[in-house]
Amino acid sequence: MKVLIVGDTRETVDHIPLCLRLRWPSVNIVFANTGSKGVEMVKTEDPDFIMTEFSLTDIRCLDLVKGIRAFSDTPLTVLIGDSTELDRAEVLEAGADDYIRKPFAISDVLAKTNALLRRAQGNSLRSDQSYFVNGNLEINLAEREVLVSGKPIRLTQIENSLLSQLVRNEGRVITHRALLENVWGVEFTNDLSLVKDHMYRLRKKLRSRGGNDRMIISQRGVGYKFVPQV
Repeated sequence: MKVLIVGDTRETVDHIPLCLRLRWPSVNIVFANTGSKGVEMVKTEDPDFIMTEFSLTDIRCLDLVKGIRAFSDTPLTVLIGDSTELDRAEVLEAGADDYIRKPFAISDVLAKTNALLRRAQGNSLRSDQSYFVNGNLEINLAEREVLVSGKPIRLTQIENSLLSQLVRNEGRVITHRALLENVWGVEFTNDLSLVKDHMYRLRKKLRSRGGNDRMIISQRGVGYKFVPQV
């Protein structure tokens, strides 16, 4: 496995590699000390996973993420320190798959990295059903293609996994705990903010292409449900 780390702080350059080598001793780690170099190294190094700091010296993290997403779907996590809810929402909207709050725990880095790699391999999409059509929504689960009214929507791997969980259980409320366990892993079953942040972005993307506002509804304090459209 090859991991690209973008940033130049000691915490990122020294501590993150130590965390990763605990779980994957043979991991190949490459570094980019600026955002612009990071974008180029995604093309030349073809990493399996990307970690970037939120605060970069040359470009905004949001521009880095958008630049990478213009040509690559490689799993990408943002290391984010002092931040607002808007900051975290914006990195997800830009195309990041997830974020890790600093200061971070080793267990958090390993668990989130492993979860994203597992989803990238398609484990979360294995099912007999691979194609789904409901109203103006079309989903190819195997290819992770989503269209609303014929218009494609670019979703992150987490958003794809959430949507897959919901449509495969249409009409049934999926609890927050079940979504956390099935999409992120059992390590995150108490982190309700993860579901809320990513579900907000997913619903917003669907609405932006003309999706029905009542396509995904929340049952307060319980979970979410996909409602079949007539």
